[in-house]
Amino acid sequence: MSGDRQTLALYDARAAEYADRAETPEPSARLSAFIASLPGGGRALDLGCGPGAAAAAMAAAGLEVDALDASAGMVALARERHGVTARLGTFEEVDTARAYHGVWANFSLLHAPRSEMPAHLARLSDALVPGGLLHVGLKTGEGDKRDGLGRLYTYYTEAEMAGLMEAAGFTVVDRDAGRERGFDGEEADWFVLWARTG
Repeated sequence: MSGDRQTLALYDARAAEYADRAETPEPSARLSAFIASLPGGGRALDLGCGPGAAAAAMAAAGLEVDALDASAGMVALARERHGVTARLGTFEEVDTARAYHGVWANFSLLHAPRSEMPAHLARLSDALVPGGLLHVGLKTGEGDKRDGLGRLYTYYTEAEMAGLMEAAGFTVVDRDAGRERGFDGEEADWFVLWARTG
């Protein structure tokens, strides 16, 4: 997550409500596939971990998981609800080189300003082992705006994001897209890209 104060204030104040609406009893098919794509006992980073459900599923599957979020409310909830050892921090604080087999950035980088995305992707490339897997989920569109809840979003086309990932040294290996109702109650198009480091 970014350091946008209005976005963070919303997540701090409504962390439990967000978790209640977003979490499912079982990991999603995409998360299960991500876990299966990493080596047993490998290390993963849940970047923008939110309430911690994905990090907990990864840990339950035997992965060593680091969970990071810029919302104090989400970090506390991840610890309380899922026993996840999450830490408070921003995207800029990813500074461990060649440490992770996978990075799960599921609809978190969309809160970062567009100008900062190349640097974020470069840091993630550095943080992954060679051949490491990056999962990125974003909302489809152009420009940036605040939603009805006041959260700041930066929108991308799939082609634009794939180009940024390739410029950071990734090779896109899988794609998915869909449309669903978000926490703000609005329907929105989204896409997911999977990419590996060289």
